[in-house]
Order: sequence, then C-alpha cells, then structure tokens
Amino acid sequence: MTNYPHPFFAREGWPFIAGSFAIAILVSIFASWTWSILFWIIAFFILQFFRDPPRIVPQISNAIVSPADGRIVAVENTHDPYLNRDAIKVSVFMNIFNVHSNRSPVDGEVHNKWYFPGKFINASLPKASLENERNALWIKTNNDLDITCVQIAGLIAKRIVCHTKIGEHLTRGQRFGFIRFGSRVDVYLPLNTKIRVNIGDKVQATLSILAELTP
Repeated sequence: MTNYPHPFFAREGWPFIAGSFAIAILVSIFASWTWSILFWIIAFFILQFFRDPPRIVPQISNAIVSPADGRIVAVENTHDPYLNRDAIKVSVFMNIFNVHSNRSPVDGEVHNKWYFPGKFINASLPKASLENERNALWIKTNNDLDITCVQIAGLIAKRIVCHTKIGEHLTRGQRFGFIRFGSRVDVYLPLNTKIRVNIGDKVQATLSILAELTP
C-alpha cells in the first residue's frame, strides 16, 4: 500500500462533507439563514472531524510513533491476546475533536490482521480493548521485532476502516486506516521497549514518539 495523494481532508469523509454542506446550502436557499444555522454548524463539525493534515516523521531509526492523535489512557504490562505473549500496552484515546486518521507506528511488514465484531462502549475504559469492535494488525519490524496495533471502535464510532493487507510493507507514519467519531488505538510492544510517554499525555499521530525499540 502507498500513501494516497489527498487534500487536507480524509477521503473517508468526502461523502459526509459533501452531503452536509449540500443540505446546509439547500436549507439556506429554500428556508432562511435562521433555520440553516444548525445545519451549517453540523457541516463545519463534520469538516473538522475529517481533517487529515500531513505529518513529518521523526528521523529516529528505533522510534515508535503514535498511531493516532489523542490522550494516553494506558501504559501497562499486560498480555497481548493476538500474539499470545507478555507485552507493554500503550493506549491512545481519540475524542470527537481529534484527527481520526491512523498511521503505522513503525516500519515493517503486515504479517497478519484480525477483525472482531463487538460492543460500542466508551473507548476510554480498559475493557474496551477486548470487548469493543476492533481490527488488529501484526507488524514485524525491519529488525524482526513484533508490534501489534489495534484499532478499537468507541461509544459512537460505527466504522473501522483499514486499508492495508497482509504482506504489505508499512513505513513509519504511513496512513493505514481511519475510525469514525471517537475511538482508541492500542499498541502492544516487546517488554524491553523504552517507553517515552505517561498516562494523561496528549500525543499526535506520527509527530509524537511513544517509545523506542531495543534490539
């Protein structure tokens, strides 16, 4: 998969953006500005939700970058249920005002992917990692380390989009998916990884370094 050329707004949002602005314009023409105010507010909210600005990738070879914008809600030693191993989990919670484009945390090949239907409870809760609808990627880095990156739907998120396929090579910071309207991304890392963030930290996809891999 390659990075697609796109403007400042994510392609997943183009139909929603076009539709919401079309409705706002029609209401303005056939009703009045007073009636159309709510529709314009909704249209601009949708526009900001689907923004997808370009990001500069940190030039640190062993860096694990954040796969999403948001707030760190978990940094813990736990069990990786996808690769059946002990791991460090770092979780990024995205609220409705964050950019919801998801990007690869490392350079590596997608060895496997799993999709699980599930619930839509608040994605900031710990149980969301195993109970909510989710899509997991197993990425093997160029130096043969295993990373699991999991997209998790939230309370009002109803669509997880993952563009990458098994066997494809992702570059760090490369866009691979999107989650609509509030969600979470978990990253499971090897136990000897050096963590660079704490719970409560605000991070930005690609720009923020979550951790550093140790060979």
